[in-house]
Amino acid sequence: MARRESSDDGERAAHPSLLLVEDDTKLSELLVLLLSDEGYRVDLARDGHTGLHRALTGEYSVMIIDRGLPAVEGVDLIRRLRAQGQVTPILVLTARGTTADRVEGLDAGAEDYVVKPFEIDELLARLRALQRRHTDHSDRLNLGDRQLDMVNRRVFSAVDPPIELSGRECDLLYILAANPSRVFTRDELRGRVFDAADNTGVVETYVYYLRRKLGRDVIQTVHGLGYRMGSA
Repeated sequence: MARRESSDDGERAAHPSLLLVEDDTKLSELLVLLLSDEGYRVDLARDGHTGLHRALTGEYSVMIIDRGLPAVEGVDLIRRLRAQGQVTPILVLTARGTTADRVEGLDAGAEDYVVKPFEIDELLARLRALQRRHTDHSDRLNLGDRQLDMVNRRVFSAVDPPIELSGRECDLLYILAANPSRVFTRDELRGRVFDAADNTGVVETYVYYLRRKLGRDVIQTVHGLGYRMGSA
């Protein structure tokens, strides 16, 4: 792993926050020093359980997650974060470099995958690229040919007029769109989007509302399980 000799990259954001989840003591300490020197504010977690807690309770520009973690394995940690609606970009940093390993990490929800040993220059460049993409699209999610604008609560495309959504419609669509391959039970969606006092049919009601506005295929019913994102 080569040490970066200069840090004059003008693209680097001022003091971005970074969560590093790595159990190798020597490597984690080295990365904290290198990343801090590059202007990152680094939080370190040495196991998956601590990493999960910090990721869900803190605010980060980007995360670096190892795979072979104690308590909660790295890929499982990523899946849990994405299931909770966490959209911060994640880079997997691991010694596991087979094609199957890479596919598993990316399918779990990671945006990038770097294999050890690595060059620090490349790692830093990949982190900057992740931050740029996230900054450009952090308030929007792709829905096929359309996009969900969470700030203005609407769905828009290049050719059709914007479709306005209610707050709950937007929240429900966001949870599904942020985790497009995951099936959510009705109870999970009810607990995340709606109030405890809402009746048991509230999820079905809002799925109906979204389908009426955006088309029946926008949300897929998985019989006996729940719902997941369909084709928008």
